[in-house]
Amino acid sequence: MNIAITQGYDLMPPPFADGLAVWSSGDGTPGSPSYDGAANASIVAADQDFGGCLELLKTDSIQKLRWTGQTPLIPGVYLRIRARVKAVSGVFPDVRIAAFAADAAGNNVAALPQVGPSVTLTNYGEIVEVSAIVGTGNRPGVDMVWGMQASYGHFGLDLTGGSGGIVRIDDIVIEDITSAFLRDMMDMVDVRDYGAVGDGVTDDHAAFVAADTAAGGRVLVVPDGVFRIGSSLTLQSKVRFDGTLSMDDATRLILIRNFDLPTYVDAFGDEVLAFRKGFQALMNYADHDAFDLKGRRIDLDGPIDMQAAVADVDVFESPRTIRNGQIYAVDSTAWTPDVVTATATYNANNPKQLTNISNAAQIPPGALVTGNGVGREVYVTSVDVSGGTLTLSQALYGPATSQTYTFTRFKYALDFSGFASIRRLTLQNIEFQMRGIGSAVLLPRGGSNLAFKDCYFNKPKDRAITSSGRGCQGIHIDRCNFNSPDQGQPAVNRTSVGFNVNANDAKLRECEFQRFGMAGILYGNNHLIASNHIFQGDETPNAARTPGLVFTYEPTGSIINGNYIDNCYIEWTNEHDAAPDFGTEFSFTGMTITGNIFLTTDVLSSFQFIVIKPYGAGHSISHMQVNQNIFRAIKGNIDRVEGVDTSFASLNPWACRNLTFERNSFQGVNQPTSSPVTLEFQQNTAQKTWTLDVSGYLPFGGNARTVSAVVVEGDVLDSNGNVLADRPSVKVNQGAQNQYVQLVWPKACTGTVHVTARVDRPL
Repeated sequence: MNIAITQGYDLMPPPFADGLAVWSSGDGTPGSPSYDGAANASIVAADQDFGGCLELLKTDSIQKLRWTGQTPLIPGVYLRIRARVKAVSGVFPDVRIAAFAADAAGNNVAALPQVGPSVTLTNYGEIVEVSAIVGTGNRPGVDMVWGMQASYGHFGLDLTGGSGGIVRIDDIVIEDITSAFLRDMMDMVDVRDYGAVGDGVTDDHAAFVAADTAAGGRVLVVPDGVFRIGSSLTLQSKVRFDGTLSMDDATRLILIRNFDLPTYVDAFGDEVLAFRKGFQALMNYADHDAFDLKGRRIDLDGPIDMQAAVADVDVFESPRTIRNGQIYAVDSTAWTPDVVTATATYNANNPKQLTNISNAAQIPPGALVTGNGVGREVYVTSVDVSGGTLTLSQALYGPATSQTYTFTRFKYALDFSGFASIRRLTLQNIEFQMRGIGSAVLLPRGGSNLAFKDCYFNKPKDRAITSSGRGCQGIHIDRCNFNSPDQGQPAVNRTSVGFNVNANDAKLRECEFQRFGMAGILYGNNHLIASNHIFQGDETPNAARTPGLVFTYEPTGSIINGNYIDNCYIEWTNEHDAAPDFGTEFSFTGMTITGNIFLTTDVLSSFQFIVIKPYGAGHSISHMQVNQNIFRAIKGNIDRVEGVDTSFASLNPWACRNLTFERNSFQGVNQPTSSPVTLEFQQNTAQKTWTLDVSGYLPFGGNARTVSAVVVEGDVLDSNGNVLADRPSVKVNQGAQNQYVQLVWPKACTGTVHVTARVDRPL
């Protein structure tokens, strides 16, 4: 920086040879006396040392010499005033640079220092240079610190000490030396000053380390160029990139002071590479627990293999977060799913393996498996090419011993499947703009407590969140929005899936799913589904609907509470069971459905909100609670709210235990459901056996297995009109369909009773 160059200021006083009219013996201010014609001053045209110079006889105690020109003092600019002087004869004086500090009105700012260091002349003819630095800042080496009070100065020198001596003075020099203070003043360090070349070939690692060490809190500047970094680099300083870095995939860049995507984009000049490198750093350094995308959009023309980005890590268990940005899919053939067909052998005794696969090398891990006897959302967890086998995420309920399977590998924007295990990774405030081009996230094969918080999944082509193994253990999906790619199609034609779970303890809270083929399918137990809105309707009149949530583990032990189940239903199956017939295991047990809003519009009357679908015979219901829900149908009634899908098998009603279906609200439902149910029966003709039909109210087509109360209203009268004081015996499971309750009296009678019946037996 030099204001004479950058701003055109003429700092230099004129040479003495041009005349002395602009040189004052006073302060240099307007009206002060000049040396022009003075008896004690003359111009020497040809001094042997100075050429043209001023010869001055000291006659005053302080002999002043000031240039009458106004030299501006600009904040951040530092001026050096210097002169060469020699004694010619007489008394040796002291010499110093001096000035008149003026404010904007031209008044002297007397409080400011206005003289520099003094030098004593000791030998005739000896040339001595005197100098002083003037500036606004109090920096080392500044002799006259003027701050912001002075606007300009009149500069020159003083002769002090004894009078009578004659000195000769070379032309006075005023120069901008701000550059001498730049290292401290501009608070930055350029890596080139420490040997960085930036030619894209030379390894500049050592230069970056040296510059970072020297920065001491200042900003490290990487200028234009391509700087090759040959080994992992950690920079403690804040960095500004004008140039870019070149690094191998396995070489890490750790930016301690600005660990965010925009800085990594500046560092590498490519947003996808920057994201990969930022994630690599996140998984390899303990100083940061989050990689902030700072609201940036990353345009992806294909999936990112997240494990390949890290390279040397496939198990990670420390909490980490990626947050605050957008993943944007752009058109590319890289999003096209890979589809492979293969013949394989299945043995139910080894329920998660396919064997005897001749083309196993063609089957990618993470592929969806479809075929006869294969349940929904079964994936390839791993492939043993040499053994011709593969591992499945779930067992198969009923394939042939040998048959053809189809393997479809969807393409995911963030593909974590290369990781054997990740625990406690959070994606927060990430917007997945998949645009119907690609799927969003494939989880690691193992791990736990992965979390999606406040994320937005817009039109993931096939899947939003997929688990191909057990990386979904304890997954949290909170306050996320899922918007399907096929919402314009009738519900029954949609193929998109929001998420799937293969393990236990999933938490789905305060999310919204809009018109997916299926919002989610959950294997395992102890899931918590709370305060979500799951909407899968369409504009088709009198239409069928699809399941919103599917539970595929019989003893699910899960809670569905406070949700809005909108134009879809809850389905409970055992399709991920290699032996789907009931044996010694628990059957359908442990489901709690409470406090939800169920709504449907313009659907088939056969539609039901809660459906149990056993894939094998002999199953029953126990420990199921369906309480305090609102069931509502508009634009046409539905027959009932619950039922059994008997496509494969029916339920065993004789084994039903602890099934409570009560305190629910029904609107637009032809037959409400309740167990226990209390009904009033009037017998108007005298009969010894009263047959009561409660079956319409009992859930899931169950039998009237228990009568817990019979209350007589008024009098029971025999055929002669006499009051009958005896009470009846009770028979349950009567009739051909076991749906009747019978009250058997000692004699024929008439009257009114209230009977409380249940579909189950207590424990």
